Amino acid sequence: MNDFALSRPAAWQLLTEWTTGESLRKHALGVEAAVRGYARTLGEDEEAWGVVALLHDMDYERFPSLDDHPYRGCEELQRRGYPAWVTRAILSHADYSNTPRESRLEKTLYACDEMAGFVTAAALVRPSKSILDLEAPSVLKKIKDKAFARAVSRDDLRRGAGELGLPLEEHVANVIAFMRVEAAALGLRGM
Repeated sequence: MNDFALSRPAAWQLLTEWTTGESLRKHALGVEAAVRGYARTLGEDEEAWGVVALLHDMDYERFPSLDDHPYRGCEELQRRGYPAWVTRAILSHADYSNTPRESRLEKTLYACDEMAGFVTAAALVRPSKSILDLEAPSVLKKIKDKAFARAVSRDDLRRGAGELGLPLEEHVANVIAFMRVEAAALGLRGM
């Protein structure tokens, strides 16, 4: 790591500069909450991991094609002096970038990216529209339902948990718990 100071306020400013859509901003916040939760659990640098999670899709709104995302965002981060381990982690969350996931952070970002989105979707279809009463068995049922959030690869959800060395149910429960901490910011406190 170099002397570049990772700052959550600076990362949020950059994200909001590049991403205007509320749903993509909330996705970034959801992934951040999940990744920060794992950082706390594993005794890692929560601020640094959170910044990476917050910025992982910063270029997706402007550059959604596989040729551009996440490469354009990483170019901007490099231009601004972000360390190589930050851009490497962001690149590794996209299988098609051919950047193998090696570090704990890389594996955690990958595992939390799709899972945070899936958990959000599962919470929003509940009568309460809340993550506060969402439990892992309910999410696991949704994972088995191929019609629910059909764009989400179930293989990616399973692979993410596996790369963390966790059973799928435990990973789901962890992500729910970590995201509950930020339920209000995520719009998941319910009605």
